[in-house]
Formats: sequence, structure tokens, C-alpha cells
Amino acid sequence: GGRSPAGAGPAASLGAAADAAKAGAASLGGGGEGGGGKSGEWQGYHMPTVPDDFVVDEEKRHLGKISFFSKLRGYGFIEVPEEGLVPENRLFVHWKNIKSEDRFPFLTKDMEVQFGIAKQTELAPKGQVTLRAKDVTLPSGEAVNLQEALDAEQKTFIGGQTARYTGTLRFFNPRISFGYIDLKPGTELEGYGGEGAPTPTEIRVERSEVNSGTQQPLGMQDVEVEFGLWKTSRDELKAYNMTLPGGRPLTMENLENRQATNSQMYRGEVQLWNWRAGWGFIKADASVVFPPDVQEKLTKQAQEAKERAVKRGQEGSDEELLYVRRDDLAEGVRLDKGMMVMFQIYIDDKGVGATQVQAL
Repeated sequence: GGRSPAGAGPAASLGAAADAAKAGAASLGGGGEGGGGKSGEWQGYHMPTVPDDFVVDEEKRHLGKISFFSKLRGYGFIEVPEEGLVPENRLFVHWKNIKSEDRFPFLTKDMEVQFGIAKQTELAPKGQVTLRAKDVTLPSGEAVNLQEALDAEQKTFIGGQTARYTGTLRFFNPRISFGYIDLKPGTELEGYGGEGAPTPTEIRVERSEVNSGTQQPLGMQDVEVEFGLWKTSRDELKAYNMTLPGGRPLTMENLENRQATNSQMYRGEVQLWNWRAGWGFIKADASVVFPPDVQEKLTKQAQEAKERAVKRGQEGSDEELLYVRRDDLAEGVRLDKGMMVMFQIYIDDKGVGATQVQAL
């Protein structure tokens, strides 16, 4: 499937970009992001806002204690002892802001942490910002690595914690937070087959066991993977630490064979931005000249998108637009249709995309 817009108008672009949405642009937990009223909102939680000129020393480090953290939803709150430092003496923390080598970084209640504070505009009304923790570490400044030890205590592994098996990921849907793996035929599992229980042919994998580095898990389909296996209290087998073959994380770069072209910045205009799903399209300025191999891929991408549109009964368009995801925006950037931006480019299996996107 492609990801370029296939029609002349926004509606056609949205329809043609459905494949991109499937690629995992949804937010963690399936909730949308948006601002309104007097607070920002994150998965139903109304985050207090402050004026955009609220003074924050982003270099200073603070100590606090975790009052709540949901590993399933990927966020929680730090109880801040310094009075008046943040609204309600409580600070939002997202798993992507935890310094960790765990495949799915998390924190635990009553855990002591060290952190910085950053402003966030994306979830707040104009003229306001929300505050969140950044660079969260242990009080000593060391990374928060909890996963392996916790798993060893809580999980019963098939073949041991380091055993690895292979199969085909039939699908993984980040909106419902799980998927299924078809186990490679002929795989022998300790305690299964022969006189034991029948060897299962499919294995459920949940979001917390998708090793996607520090990225949100993407929507995936028909991908060769490797994984460990553990048994639940109901004797159900589930995947553990699912990766690409060789232990490579299931990142966007690895899945799509992303290659950076150069460090040059280009100018363009946002043609479409789906803020809820976190993806959109940028049209390069008419004066921009891409390297020949990039231009060839971009032209092919547009042609294939037009062909898909025609098959759906739409008119299609020859516009050459670059795909952009929320993860490719510079920190604090919030896109809107018509906004002028600067960006770098990359190529991958699907065509050409924009990254390091900055507002002008």
C-alpha cells in the first residue's frame, strides 16, 4: 500500500492515506489528542495549562515521586515536592520521556525519580501551554531499566527467558493494542506436542511486548519476527519481546528501510494535517530541487497514488507531496494546514517523507 494523496482535494487525500493511518499513526491507547477549554486533554485527562510566557528553567533538574503510572496507557504523574513549581504540584510524564533501554519504558508507583520540565503547546489552547516531565531518570541520573528483572520475577517462560522463536506477525493493531503471530510450522516447544498439550499455531502479542525502541508501536501486517514465549496463569501462551529477526527493534526506520538522504533543509507548505491520527502531507516549495534519486521516488510515489485513486473511482492528482508523521516533527511543533515549514527528507520502501520538520 502507498501513502501519497490520490485525489485533488483533502477528502481524496484522506481516503488515499488510509494505508498510512494503518501504519500506526494512532496515539498510544487509541485516544485522540486535542486542546480545548481551559485545559489540554490526554486520553480523557484534562491537563492544567499555564500562560505561554510561564517561566521554566528547562536545564534544571528536580526530584519527585511517581504518584501514578499506567504501563498500559503509557503515562502517569510525578508528585513534585517543590511548592508552586508546577500547577497542582503534579507533573504529567509520558513513556517517551523516560530514559530507558527497556522495550516499553515504564515507571512504578512511589518510585523516586529525577526529571526536567518542558513546555508542550500541542495539547493546549492558543496562548497557553501544558507542562510535562522530560529526561526522566533514577535519582542518581541513571537510566530507568526495570523490564528484565520484573519479567524474571513475574513470568513463566517457555524454554527460558532468553529463548527465541520465529514466525510471521499476521497483524498488530495499535488501536486495540494486540495482534497475532503465526508460529513457524515445525517449531518444538517445551511441554507441548507428543503426549503434551497440542502445539499452538498462533500466538497473541500485546503492545507491551512489541519492541519498537523508543517509538510508538506501529500498525503491522505480514512481518517476519522473532520472540520469546511465556505462559499466563490460564496456560495461554503469549509473545515476549517481539522484534525483527536478529533482535532489531520494530521501528519505522527498520520496517520501511528508511534512509536519510542528507542534512539539507528544504522549504514547503503543509497541505494536510490529520492532528488526531498524527500524519499529513507537505508540498515542497516550487524552487526546491531534490537529488535525482529522491525526485524519481517522489514522482513514482505520486503516480502510484493516482493509479490507486483511479481504481477507487476517483480522479486522482499528479501532485508530488511528502508524507510526514508526528514523530518526525521537531519538539514542540504543531502543524496546521497552510503552515510554512522547513524539513529534511528521507527515502524508504514507500517513497519520500519529511523529517525534522520545523515551523517558519
